[in-house]
Amino acid sequence: MMKITGVILLLVGLVLVSRAWAFNANCKEGKKCERNMTIAQFFSAEDFDTLFPQRNLPVAHAAGFWNHYDFIQAAAMFEPLGFCTTGDLMMQKIELAAFLAHVAHETTCGWSVAPKGPFAWGLCYKEELSPDSLYCESSDEYPCVPGISYHGRGAMPVYWNYNYGKVGNYLKKDLLHRPDWLATNATLAFQAAIATWMLPMRPKQPSCHDVMTGKWVPTKNDTLNSIYPGFGMTINILNGFVECGHGDDIRMIDRVSHYLEFLELLGVGRDNAGPYTGCGLQKVLYTPFDKS
Repeated sequence: MMKITGVILLLVGLVLVSRAWAFNANCKEGKKCERNMTIAQFFSAEDFDTLFPQRNLPVAHAAGFWNHYDFIQAAAMFEPLGFCTTGDLMMQKIELAAFLAHVAHETTCGWSVAPKGPFAWGLCYKEELSPDSLYCESSDEYPCVPGISYHGRGAMPVYWNYNYGKVGNYLKKDLLHRPDWLATNATLAFQAAIATWMLPMRPKQPSCHDVMTGKWVPTKNDTLNSIYPGFGMTINILNGFVECGHGDDIRMIDRVSHYLEFLELLGVGRDNAGPYTGCGLQKVLYTPFDKS
């Protein structure tokens, strides 16, 4: 009986090794990739509270909405694709710090002398308050639903009908008709933000994930325009038209400051932030007038 059990254990071990090798091979080929360390294993609920300590105060506009559990549930959809599971533990934490820095910047209600500092107030909002527009633009593919507002909602706020349509298609959720789900379902709101991070925003551009994990290599034309891999490139991807290409924009500086602070809080240290954290010298990747 012992020998039979030993043989079975040996076969199980060989199967597991074979599967692990297959996952590693897929990672090297740039396909779907699964790493041993999940986000939940290195980023605890306590860590989440450390990065977002003021989010549940009565003065916050989304108190009780955002939590670690919903973030981990959302991330699980993208971990097999490499979200914060690519590379060694330091790379994983650097990508997480970068992603959450953008989330914090987009949802903060902090100020320069705020209690616990200006970078402790991320996830204060879950949607734009008092929008001055319905953010509806004519689209054959993603037509606006009459009476519905497509103002900013979520952890990386989604704006405009066509963006709700695109993100909804990817997540297999009808966000065109129910954009309000991003302000009522925290897991879905985090999923929409991670989808924005993982997918190229425009043709012939890298995703933020590819930039922060070293998968994107700039062209000669990129380098001539001061566009290099680094956190600054993710700013250019997400909001370059507003924040990049004109020196020390205060919004760009706030994103970088959140990034450096989160690297410290995650135990990575700002010395490992990498070069090119800002985008003040970069050529803007696109403008609203671009047709592609």
